[in-house]
Amino acid sequence: MLTPAETEEAKALLESGKIEDIINKLIELGIEAGKNIVLAIIAYFVGRWIFIRLRRLCMKIMIKKEVDLSLRTFLSSLIQITTTILLIVIVIGILGVDTSSFIALFASAGVAIGMALSGTLQNFAGGVMILLFKPFKVGDSIEFQGFSGTVKEMQIFNTLLLTLDNQVIFIPNGGLATGTMKNFSREEKRRIQWQIGISYGDDYEKAKAIISRLLNEEKKVLKDHDIMIALSSLDASQIIITFRVWVKNEDYWTVYYSINEKIYDTFPKENLHFPFPQMDVHLIN
Repeated sequence: MLTPAETEEAKALLESGKIEDIINKLIELGIEAGKNIVLAIIAYFVGRWIFIRLRRLCMKIMIKKEVDLSLRTFLSSLIQITTTILLIVIVIGILGVDTSSFIALFASAGVAIGMALSGTLQNFAGGVMILLFKPFKVGDSIEFQGFSGTVKEMQIFNTLLLTLDNQVIFIPNGGLATGTMKNFSREEKRRIQWQIGISYGDDYEKAKAIISRLLNEEKKVLKDHDIMIALSSLDASQIIITFRVWVKNEDYWTVYYSINEKIYDTFPKENLHFPFPQMDVHLIN
């Protein structure tokens, strides 16, 4: 409760009209703030609509100009982040916040954030390096640090890799730009190598002739490249036959699996055996 002195002071202020002035001022400020909030909301949704249309327009232009898909996805991600930051600055300005001081604060904070997020900036730089030197592009089949798949999308910080079992792996661009990576799609042709074991005592020349026949019957094997078949090693319980052929990149796995099936089906019919691990034990009295 108010003390008698505070009650008398309140009455005096009311009589002088100061409280009414304060209330009126607060109402005016509330109305002005309400207008700014409504304008900020409108500006946000209108600006968002405009920037989305702008990004789509840029994508259509790049598609029409046949810009590389890797560069398109990278620029699309960059445009989205830039326009979002710009929209935030515009909305803050409409709310009455001094944008110049905000931008200065944002810039100074950016230095601190940049030091804290040095790895993220490294990923951004790595994305730029990938676009410049093009070690791979969207649609290529690559392997990096044990992960294999098809490049689905390139973003400003990460590259999206789609695996054969339809999983999406996010790989930081910094590591891709500086690490060791295999690109299986870079060349039009690939070499396939098999190693097949047969038992000791089996006819090696017969096995070699059967392998040669199966490889020559395979239509997707490139016949303008030599087919290599050799006895590569004599293991403890089997003879290892190594053979190599060249195929088009897209036919690699088709030919690989096809030849495996044909050898597994043909060798037993020709009295050629796939040995199991075995050990000879000699007993001495």
